[in-house]
Amino acid sequence: MAKTSSVEKNNRRRKLVAQSAAKRAALKAIIMDQSKPLEERFRAQLKLSAMPRNSAKIRIRNRCEITGRPRAVYRKLGMSRIALRQLGNSGVIPGLVKSSW
Repeated sequence: MAKTSSVEKNNRRRKLVAQSAAKRAALKAIIMDQSKPLEERFRAQLKLSAMPRNSAKIRIRNRCEITGRPRAVYRKLGMSRIALRQLGNSGVIPGLVKSSW
């Protein structure tokens, strides 16, 4: 199990990203618009850099929904390889069978 503080920190980041997504998108649109004056684009860049770092989507870490493990997480399932194996062996996941060769 991952530390509870790490999981909660990641949840706070998700919440902050959802809150500030529209504002970040608007500022990025201004920055990328070549038809706008350079001063206006620069001010938008300063506003974007003044926003909290944790409001950026890139700061979110994919974690297992069951254990909180940060590595080896399947995106489609939202769980780690270890949790997937345990649930598969116990027969909780339909269609998943243990293979050996």
